Amino acid sequence: MTSIPATADAAPRAAEGSAELLVGCYTGASCKGIGRYRFDLASGQIRAQPLEVIETDNPSWVTLSADGRQLFAVNENGPASADPVGRASSFALARGSSSSRRLSQANSLGDDPAHASVSRDGRYLFVANYSGAQSPGGTLAVLPIDREGRLQPGVQVLSHRASLADRERQLGPHVHAVVPAPDGRYVLAADLGADKVYVYRYDPARSAERPLLAAATAAVDLPPASGPRHLLFDAAGKHVYLTLEMTGELVVFDYDDGRLQPVQTVAMDPGRRDGNAAAALHLSGDGRFLYASNRGEDNHIAVYAVDAANGTLTAMQRRSTEGRGPREFALSPDGRHVVVANQHSNTLVVIERDPRSGRLGDTVQTMEAVSPSDVKFVSVE
Repeated sequence: MTSIPATADAAPRAAEGSAELLVGCYTGASCKGIGRYRFDLASGQIRAQPLEVIETDNPSWVTLSADGRQLFAVNENGPASADPVGRASSFALARGSSSSRRLSQANSLGDDPAHASVSRDGRYLFVANYSGAQSPGGTLAVLPIDREGRLQPGVQVLSHRASLADRERQLGPHVHAVVPAPDGRYVLAADLGADKVYVYRYDPARSAERPLLAAATAAVDLPPASGPRHLLFDAAGKHVYLTLEMTGELVVFDYDDGRLQPVQTVAMDPGRRDGNAAAALHLSGDGRFLYASNRGEDNHIAVYAVDAANGTLTAMQRRSTEGRGPREFALSPDGRHVVVANQHSNTLVVIERDPRSGRLGDTVQTMEAVSPSDVKFVSVE
């Protein structure tokens, strides 16, 4: 990565210290994997020279263990890749200026893995194999994690039935996210090809080889051709938020013991019916605001106030990402900045954020980044 001059000077901040920023990419001649960068919390600047580059193929999604010491990445490989096998990798994440260490790599048991999460007890990595092919399509895979953070061969693969609502994109299942509930008892999987969110009960005590079981209500239907993509829980575990990629909408659910009840659907760009590609969504640390990115012809982050009583959303702001294809973004640990990964315009954009109002402000920095796929902050001890 090389720096492009910032489009606006960084305003002095009361925040002190720094954090680290992990940046994944779709690999090639100019990018070799995951970059570790120093992020200055006071200025909102990413230092152009990386602390290190963790070499790994197509790390389209990265996630951390609960203690932040182990890094897991999915390698979004498939039949069209130099390595045609979807994989997941784990690393011992370095602290300070030392180098990270590869721990393991395992077959993801599906093509084009695009998302992963660690079970609440740290025993498994749940992998969403998206699969660009319509047949057999995407799967949800369960890979055990040993005490050292090494991935073991997968023990369970689950597949769904496509909705067939969109004859170009939904002839097969395409699992796009898998997220454990805060209580650790259930796991939710968003399947873009099925127009459903699937609910699984997590019970490794019953069977360590098949820890996921269909819940009493096994799935929640979404509108045909809506394409559920990413989802998240609020901190209390009472509400779930979901992006619908193909229609550019957000759905709010009430959640209780494995049961989802939709209570609100919000258009991210109310004036746009076509050209949507909703992607990432994140809550502020205090849970008062929700942010979601829309790609396609929109390329904005939509900002919402969250009703503390019922979790519903009120639109506040739409802020350009100043680039194309905002696949992911991340809020800084102090909540004063947002870093956006614009995949198709090859940039990281740092935007000011007001923690009190939730609104996004000026651009602090624009930085070249080859095909960025994911960004995650890591606190520095």
